Amino acid sequence: MKTKLILIFTMLAMTTQVYAKKSCTTQPKSEWMSESDFKARMEKEGYQISKFKQPGTCYEIYGKNPQGKKVEVYFNPVNAEVVKSKLDN
Repeated sequence: MKTKLILIFTMLAMTTQVYAKKSCTTQPKSEWMSESDFKARMEKEGYQISKFKQPGTCYEIYGKNPQGKKVEVYFNPVNAEVVKSKLDN
C-alpha cells in the first residue's frame, strides 16, 4: 500500500513540474532577441526592470510596468509579446 501511495505522489509531483514551466515560443534560440535588445525595448516601452530571468522558452522580468505597478511578466523572446503577467497588490 505504501508503495502505491509513494508512486502516486511521485507521479503527481512530476506532472506538476511539467505544467509549471511556461512555454513562450517554439522558435529556436537563434531567432530570439538578444537579452540586451529585449531589455532596451522593454525600458523604452516604460518598464523598470529590477530582475531579469530566462526560464525555459521565456524572458521573465520583475519590476514595474509603465503605470508604476509592481509586476512579474513572461514574454515571448522572439517578438516581446506578453505571455503571462501578474500584478503585485
